[in-house]
Amino acid sequence: MPIAQDGYLLQIKPGTSLKKLAKQLQQDHIIQLPGLLRWYAFSLGVETSIKAGEYKIKPGTSLSGLLSKVVRGEVEQYPFTIIEGWRSVNVIEALNANPKIRHTLQGLTESEILAQLAIPETHLEGIFLPDTYYFTADTTDVAFLRRAYNAMQQKLKAAWETRAPQVVLQSPYEALILASIIEKESGIYAEFPEISGVFQRRIQKGMRLQADPCVIYGLGSDFSGSLLKNDLKNDSPYNTYTRHGLPPTPIAIPSMRAIEAALHPAAGENLYFVATGDGHHVFSKDLSSHNLAVKESRE
Repeated sequence: MPIAQDGYLLQIKPGTSLKKLAKQLQQDHIIQLPGLLRWYAFSLGVETSIKAGEYKIKPGTSLSGLLSKVVRGEVEQYPFTIIEGWRSVNVIEALNANPKIRHTLQGLTESEILAQLAIPETHLEGIFLPDTYYFTADTTDVAFLRRAYNAMQQKLKAAWETRAPQVVLQSPYEALILASIIEKESGIYAEFPEISGVFQRRIQKGMRLQADPCVIYGLGSDFSGSLLKNDLKNDSPYNTYTRHGLPPTPIAIPSMRAIEAALHPAAGENLYFVATGDGHHVFSKDLSSHNLAVKESRE
């Protein structure tokens, strides 16, 4: 069959008959004799076994190979990656921009999207597992998001069941919240358990978390790009400088490394940390040591 070097994308719509498929292939100059495809299918008894979908036919594929592919339903799979650290709005935007996804959620509010997903959550933030997913053309955004949500629930439940005894968190959702903060605090995976330990000791001691990423999340579009002193005084449910405990929701999509760190915090006495400027952090047990570390980080 004359197939271009970059392949031939065959789209079979639901309800397409063998006769219609043969004519479609003839019109696309893939086959010259549509009757030959029909005869071959009848001889194999698969004339009613054609499956709808999108198929990538490679150069050198024989007529029997093409028929076998569409009978087995070997449809083309497309990748979509949810990136750790993304916000859920980034996932929605990326899905809306994907031409292979069937869009049904465009223009809906968060509560309306949650209603369409039919999941027991009140917020979208942080609930989708970061991973690369493969899907077929015309998969709906609802089906995709349910899949990513269910994947996160399965992973989160398994991680929660193996949590360390010293964990002060009260539920898997609290683990998700803390993991999202850890994810945004550092890009160094090796630091995740230490950061988790600091935050959980602060919770245990009744200290405020004082996590800048939470404040930034709470500011939303009002964030100027630099966190100012006034921002730290601007009270909101996400301002962990003015309020105790965890914020009400995750602030991003956490990686499994961050979730594992939230549930397996490093032991120790550190209660503070400050960024050094190279992506790492200096951890301190007391305020005086922390203030000195802050001073050194700014020199």
